[in-house]
Amino acid sequence: MAIHNDFGKKGEQLAKLFLEENGYEILDENWHFNKAEVDLIAYKNKTIIFIEVKTRSGDYFGSPEEFVDHKKQKLLSDAAEEYIYIMQHQGEIRFDIVSILINKHSENPKITHIEDAFWNY
Repeated sequence: MAIHNDFGKKGEQLAKLFLEENGYEILDENWHFNKAEVDLIAYKNKTIIFIEVKTRSGDYFGSPEEFVDHKKQKLLSDAAEEYIYIMQHQGEIRFDIVSILINKHSENPKITHIEDAFWNY
């Protein structure tokens, strides 16, 4: 596996632990639909949350969450529609981003959880 894939998987595991520690139940990881992959799907307060995890080693070119562009948001929205159809979910949904900065000079990654990061398309 490529180093950047390992780095991304590390970020997803950190995000999962962070969310679980904050009361989220993880329903699925790396869920695929067509060309879309949803990193984490969680449940809290009767809401299904579709979560994009962005992990970077620095913010020189922008914060990690800035890399969730409109195309990615549309793919996540399409995947979410299929997921709620399959699960027959009648409640609320939302889209979150978990931004993780892992600095090689620091042992503690900076984790930022952005709730309602974008709207369903």
